[in-house]
Amino acid sequence: MKTDLISRRSFLSVVGAVGAAAALTACGGSASSTASSAAASEAAGESVELIVFAAASLTETLNAIAQDYSAENPGVTFRFNFDSSGTLKTQIQEGADCDLFLSAGQKQMNQLDITASADVNTDGLDFVDPSTRVDLLENKVVLCVPEGSDKGIDSFDALAEHLKAQDILFCMGNSDVPVGQYTQKILACYDLDEEALAAAGVITYGSNVKEVTTQISEGSVDAGVVYCTDAYSAGLTPVDEATVEMCGQVIYPAAVLKAAPNAEAAREFLAYLQTDRAATVFEGVGFTAM
Repeated sequence: MKTDLISRRSFLSVVGAVGAAAALTACGGSASSTASSAAASEAAGESVELIVFAAASLTETLNAIAQDYSAENPGVTFRFNFDSSGTLKTQIQEGADCDLFLSAGQKQMNQLDITASADVNTDGLDFVDPSTRVDLLENKVVLCVPEGSDKGIDSFDALAEHLKAQDILFCMGNSDVPVGQYTQKILACYDLDEEALAAAGVITYGSNVKEVTTQISEGSVDAGVVYCTDAYSAGLTPVDEATVEMCGQVIYPAAVLKAAPNAEAAREFLAYLQTDRAATVFEGVGFTAM
C-alpha cells in the first residue's frame, strides 16, 4: 500500500491559513478564541511558560501550532522537549519539570498513569492526571528507502526477503522507542529474529524516530521504518505502509501531569490541540485527529 502524503507547499499553506485564522480571531473575527486563565495572566501582566514533553515525531507540527497559539495568547510561551517517548517518560519519572506529556505510544503513558493496568505500570507510578488524558492522534508506520535506491525494496514483503538473505543494512528504533516497538511487531509478523539479525550486522538502531529518518535520508542504510509524518518532514516517499494486523494502531495519548507547574494553562493548551484549527495542522502532515 502506498502512502499518499500532502506536499510541503500544501502544508505551509495549511500553517499559513491557521495563522491567518488566529489573527482574525485576535482582531475580533468570527472564529472563537480560547477563553483561558492564560488570557487572564496576560491581562494581569503575567506570563506563562508551558513545558511540553513530546515525541520527536511531533516536532514540526507542535512548533507550528505553538506559534499560532502564542500569537492568540501573547502571555503564553513554550519550552519544548522533543525526544523518544521512552526517554521522556524516564525524565518525568526522575522529576523533570513538565506540564504536558504527548507520547507516541500508549505504553509510555500507561507507565506513568496509576489508573493503567499494573501489568504495564509495574512500578505503580502516579504522574499523570487521568482526568486530562486523551487519545489525541493516530499516525502510520511506513517503510522508506534512500532516494535512488537500487535494492528493490518496494514493500515490507521485499524487506523481509532481504533481511532473510542478510544482504542489506536496515535501521529501526531502539526497543524503548515506540517506533522501534512497532517495528519489532512487524519483524515478528514475518517470523524474523531481530536479535540474530542484529548480531549478523544486518540491523542498526536509532535512539528516536528522527535518528532513523536521518540514516535513511543520508543513505547510510538501505531501508528503515519510521512514521508517515517523519517521512513527510524529511522529504521521503514511503514505499509501503504497515497494516493494523502487522503492528497495531499507532495512537498518540496526551495528558497533563499531576505536578505540572502550570496545570490550568496546560489543560487549556491541550483543549486547543483538540480543536479543528489544530487538527488542520496535524492532518496536513499525515496525522489523523481523533
